[in-house]
Amino acid sequence: MHDVATVRGMYQNWFLDYASYVILERAVPAIEDGLKPVQRRILHAMKEMDDGRFNKVANVIGQTMQYHPHGDASIGDAMVNLGQKDLLIETQGNWGDVRTGDGAAAPRYIEARLSKFALDVVFNPDTTEWQLSYDGRKREPTTLPVKFPLLLAQGVEGIAVGLSTKIMPHNFRELCKASIDVLRGREVQLFPDFSTGGLCDVSNYNSGMRGSRIRLRATIEKVDKTLLIIRDIPYGSTTTALMESIVKASEANKIKIKKVVDNTAAMVEIQVQLPTGVSPDLTMDALYAFTDCEISISPNTCVIIDEKPRFVGVEDVLRQSTKATVRLLERELEIRQEELWEKWHNASLEKIFIENRIYRKIEECETWPEILETIEKGLRKFVRIEGEKAKADDARIVLRRPLTEDDFTRLTEIRIKRISKFDGFKADEYLQRLTDELAEVADHLANLTRYAIAYFEGLLKKYGAGRERKTQLRTFDVVTAQKVAIANQKLYVNRADGFVGYGLKKDEFVCDCSDLDDIIAIKRDGTFMVTKIGDKTFVGKDILHVGVYNKNDDRLVYNMVYLDGASGIAFAKRFLVSGITRDRTYDLTKGTKGTKTLYLTANPNSESEIVSVQLSDKAPARVKQFDFDFADLAIKGKGSMGNIVTKQPIKKITQKSLGDSTLGGREVFFDSVVAKLNHTGHGRYLGTFDTDNTVLVVYKDGSYELKAADPALHFDVPNIVLLRKLEPDTVISTVYVDGDTKIHYVKRFKIETSTLDKRFLFISEAKGSKMLAATANPEPLVEVKFQKDKKAEKEAEKIALHEFIDVKGWKAMGNKLNYFRINSLDLLTDEGPEPQRREVKKRVAPAPAGKPGDGPAPVAEPQGPVDITAEDVARAQELLKRPKAQLGLF
Repeated sequence: MHDVATVRGMYQNWFLDYASYVILERAVPAIEDGLKPVQRRILHAMKEMDDGRFNKVANVIGQTMQYHPHGDASIGDAMVNLGQKDLLIETQGNWGDVRTGDGAAAPRYIEARLSKFALDVVFNPDTTEWQLSYDGRKREPTTLPVKFPLLLAQGVEGIAVGLSTKIMPHNFRELCKASIDVLRGREVQLFPDFSTGGLCDVSNYNSGMRGSRIRLRATIEKVDKTLLIIRDIPYGSTTTALMESIVKASEANKIKIKKVVDNTAAMVEIQVQLPTGVSPDLTMDALYAFTDCEISISPNTCVIIDEKPRFVGVEDVLRQSTKATVRLLERELEIRQEELWEKWHNASLEKIFIENRIYRKIEECETWPEILETIEKGLRKFVRIEGEKAKADDARIVLRRPLTEDDFTRLTEIRIKRISKFDGFKADEYLQRLTDELAEVADHLANLTRYAIAYFEGLLKKYGAGRERKTQLRTFDVVTAQKVAIANQKLYVNRADGFVGYGLKKDEFVCDCSDLDDIIAIKRDGTFMVTKIGDKTFVGKDILHVGVYNKNDDRLVYNMVYLDGASGIAFAKRFLVSGITRDRTYDLTKGTKGTKTLYLTANPNSESEIVSVQLSDKAPARVKQFDFDFADLAIKGKGSMGNIVTKQPIKKITQKSLGDSTLGGREVFFDSVVAKLNHTGHGRYLGTFDTDNTVLVVYKDGSYELKAADPALHFDVPNIVLLRKLEPDTVISTVYVDGDTKIHYVKRFKIETSTLDKRFLFISEAKGSKMLAATANPEPLVEVKFQKDKKAEKEAEKIALHEFIDVKGWKAMGNKLNYFRINSLDLLTDEGPEPQRREVKKRVAPAPAGKPGDGPAPVAEPQGPVDITAEDVARAQELLKRPKAQLGLF
């Protein structure tokens, strides 16, 4: 009966063989030398061809094909990849550019030779293990004896069957120093470094293990308000691909740009030209969010160890590579020691053979065995073998090995001319040099770690010049697409019918938004939904509130009063909306039938408020109207029940006053390009704003105005002299000229008005009056160029305005500058000290959505030192006077 082979069985066996072959022989590098087989064969072929001159790449490919069975195309691509890494191969001709994506010229047009580094570090035939090539005609290295962590220096990427490898390149100098640290027993940590430069966030690098992740960014330089220049590109991207991604994002209306120009030559330079009125800071963030200016890479360090694929960390690879280097250095020293001993042995025998004229004794010998015997007897008088018993006063030379027939034969081959010119003094010098070198090698072997450290230090000194780190290590903030998307849509709502979207242009306008935003809609029955913005989306009838939803906004607090349908009790609550699932309906109340919302406000900076509650005429209570302060409530999750306001029927609730932020002030920035305030960090930092804080704006016409810190406001930047947060101690110093008298006045005053959005003129109202300077600097200094009289020459004087005049009312004229003529006046100080940012965690954290009646959320501890102000103390004392129930303690 014949054996039957099933197709299933053959497939399993053959596929397993194929998978093993791809993993071991094509895609994954060996840890011993860090090379894939094709790379190893290319280097071996180049070593065979090496004569110090450049060779055509086409010739190298042909030589390599004797060892590599996969054709010239794969060899050529692998060689170009090696050459572009600028470490092992010295190139000549057009080898392409990894930055622009340009390919190399054809192999017949470009040339290459091994670099000095490769010749020093990669090859040593005495320590190389050899195997037969695929056809059995040639001998090729199993692995090359690389004495350097080459795998980490070059990086590698490969896809095998069932697994892949992706090892990032690391810095040459850092690898040498890290190997030295390993030899000294220190802990090491390695991070990638890319030839393309750029920025890298390695927060989640995790030694390059599976599941790790790095984020790479292009370096973007803000030249002016209308021009950004990209100087470096992320590793793995190209200038062409980067430009295409920018154009694509612009066409999708995700960013606003005027033009993209690629001026890349020796250095990367991609110009991104912006239209007027577009913020360069916001555009930079948008480039990172929507284009290839930021990419993510997931490293996966997989190498062949003991003929099996292993997943290890880059530090483990470095340690194994360093240990392998030490073993190779030890083996080289041992080989060198054997060579030196053999030279010493031969030179010693030759010296004895000639100086003692043993060569004359063999003239009378007639047979070859007799000649060998004569030489041996002659040498025995002057040498003994190591371990042989010494005689009394034995002056014989000690040999490390026995005499052999080859030794005698070698002595007979010495020419007469050499014997006649033999110099005993030079022979002794040569032997002494060999002895000194043997002692040095023995010392290296005895102190192998010290020798290895010196070896890496030598590599660093010899080849480390010009290999400084190119990629800057940074920690990036997460740029969300919703946060930086331009407002390319308008949000409308039909409250009665329950529709929201940007297609309802005949209905109520809500706000500007982008087509990436999520929308939150809260209805009168106390339910809400978060959904993706669309042309027209149904969210439920009777909408009370609709707006753009930002899941990362932890300061938008909703104040709510609702009537529970089952009990008839009115509850008040303050809550954040977080942890939601899109298009799912949530209930903000107890969910009973007949429940309805009586009062609802959305407060961007967690503002509390006092509301007036008016009871129904049918209510039995004697007091029909009372105030309720939302500041007495803790901020909780959306599922909390809230606190009881009253059990009596309510007629209406109206806002009485807006309170302060219960989460502390909110940071405000001013972007002068778009002329708006923001909370996202773009532009100049103005300070931390509470509800009652205002922005002071001083205009060129000599007027000032107070404005709310509202990101929706647009400022007239060309006519603004000063824009900053109004502090109680802010003093405006100004110099102006009166239009009637042409007299110059100096004036200092504090802001005494509180009306918003109204200009107040603080210089003379006479026609032609002009403000020359204005500043909030506490010690302003101006330089005045003037003439004391008609005949006098021009003089200059510096005036400290805070010493020239005291602070007066904003309507005062000020003090005169009594000069005959003032030619010019220059302000020498800036507009005043900039506020300092400080990072403090929120005082009240939202409680997780939980059971009704949950207690207050825990208070987060401040991060870093916090200044306690008198206002903080007064606020605390006022809170302690209140009943504990109002504080949410019970």
